[in-house]
Amino acid sequence: MFDIFRQDAYRWSVYHPQLRLTNASQLSTWLIIWLLFHHMPLRATAWFRFGSWCKHKRIPFLPGHIQRRIYRHYGLEIVIGADIEGGLYIPHPIGTVIAPKHIGHNCSIFAAVTIGMRNEWKFPDIGNDVFIGAGARVLGGICVGNNVTIGANAVVIHDIPEHSTAIGIPAKIIKKK
Repeated sequence: MFDIFRQDAYRWSVYHPQLRLTNASQLSTWLIIWLLFHHMPLRATAWFRFGSWCKHKRIPFLPGHIQRRIYRHYGLEIVIGADIEGGLYIPHPIGTVIAPKHIGHNCSIFAAVTIGMRNEWKFPDIGNDVFIGAGARVLGGICVGNNVTIGANAVVIHDIPEHSTAIGIPAKIIKKK
């Protein structure tokens, strides 16, 4: 759990050029504490990782309590125990709902994003290095490839191939690399 959270914290450290870190293993415990003190959304991510660890260890009641705490204190509705890899970056958690099948490494999720089911009990599978813009909706049992950019307020209801950009309602691919 701590190694995955270290990757999350590293995503926040890259926005501090004075730190000059090249990888997550360079983050000391004191530096992580400093980042937690200065970045409220990183604290929400830390609570998510701790709640997921508790769920994995089958500790009763605590995961549900932590999920409600995250929602009350940070405005982030995230499924505790969701399969989310390291490097999760949520700079504005208020109004964001995250219920994925899977999210890969280094995913950036901005304000008021909804990731979840659509008409049936199927959830999105999101690849590595994905950027999801403010207000976007990623709905249903779809697959979003690696290195994808989803524009602000886009509504994604179909698969998006790797190395592409999608915008609009419903989202259409405007650029493929």
